[in-house]
Amino acid sequence: MNVDLLIHSAAQLVTCASPNGARRGIAMSDVGIIQDGAVAVQGDRIVAVGASGDLRASMTAARQIDAAGLVVCPGFVDPHTHVVYAGHRVAEFESRIQGKTYMEIMAEGGGILSTVRSARAASLDQLVAESRPRLDTMLALGTTTAEVKTGYGLDRNSELRMLQTIEALDQTHTMDLVPTFMAAHAVPPEYRGRASDYVDLIIHDMLPAVRDWYVSSQWYGEATPFFIDVFCEDNAFDVGQSRRILQAGAALGLRVKAHVDEFTALGGVTLGVELGAVSLDHLDVTRADEAAALAASDTAAVIMPAVNFNLGSTHFADARALIDAGAVVALATDINPGSSPCPSMPLVMAIACRYQRLLPAEALIASTINAAYAVGLSDQIGSLEPGKQADMLLIAAPDYRYLMYEFGGNLIRHVFKKGVQVI
Repeated sequence: MNVDLLIHSAAQLVTCASPNGARRGIAMSDVGIIQDGAVAVQGDRIVAVGASGDLRASMTAARQIDAAGLVVCPGFVDPHTHVVYAGHRVAEFESRIQGKTYMEIMAEGGGILSTVRSARAASLDQLVAESRPRLDTMLALGTTTAEVKTGYGLDRNSELRMLQTIEALDQTHTMDLVPTFMAAHAVPPEYRGRASDYVDLIIHDMLPAVRDWYVSSQWYGEATPFFIDVFCEDNAFDVGQSRRILQAGAALGLRVKAHVDEFTALGGVTLGVELGAVSLDHLDVTRADEAAALAASDTAAVIMPAVNFNLGSTHFADARALIDAGAVVALATDINPGSSPCPSMPLVMAIACRYQRLLPAEALIASTINAAYAVGLSDQIGSLEPGKQADMLLIAAPDYRYLMYEFGGNLIRHVFKKGVQVI
């Protein structure tokens, strides 16, 4: 068989294979290692994985890469980001060191609303120019696909400009981007004290315009998932308001996600499971009964330990209990200018292993196939299996666990996206 690329002799070929789309429970501790493994690529797709001897004997490759002493694994999928924004919030970082909480800063008009002011003032070109270097860094750290949210515009024109920015970056950057509409990120200052009126604006004015935009976008023709998200939290949106927004989005064909239980357990998990959410994210203070319901559902639990780390918190989501209960657990950076200015999935994995007691295998599964599931793309990416997109990493280590064992550097030597070497 003639192929375009054959990577062979890997110390470990880590497939993260999961034909059913995600791994749960004890299955998360199996990353599917093939010692002295090989992967063959034709075009942008994987056509074979197996022992190096077998594939080298049966394949004629236009290009071969000897991966001796290296690990080959899937590209990371980051299923929760706010990577498109303008400006920075460095001063808030200092304020938190001095004792102010995230919610106190937000109540004073900082936090999300600070970035809203910057984003509203930024042109599409400026948003693209400021966001592209962050994507470059994420790619160099092994992320080949990322979900990206709006939510720093909070009016129709600004939110549409954020979506146009995400689309422009997706068209011109190596990474694949998955869009999420999140006008329900915060109540804008002009609607202070009138959250219900803002909910009406989202439902009756923004969502129809956003749906029309999506139908005309490249993503619609490619069947890329399009999500709606809401911040169900004190000083943001309560359960009733969240329900209205998510149901309205779902009625227009958007798939459901939600930020829940980051600081306060309001019942957002119950709502999300009821609505068939693809993922529920944060889950730092989720009650035991709601955690059990989440574990019994098909909704992914997306955990973001870099947020807790950045906020100086010693309390983390109980990802260990969620895995043990059988939930589909995924990891994400939540990269944003305030609560998590972190582009690195390897660092997220390192924190999760240390503070949330994930095994290295569980952390890798949560950053690949389960993360792909959390953005509705586990049939296309997240593992090294025939038919999947050839998004692959070569790691400068003999064992995949070095990704979590070492931290503060970058072990990613080569990045392949759709079969093309890009790093």
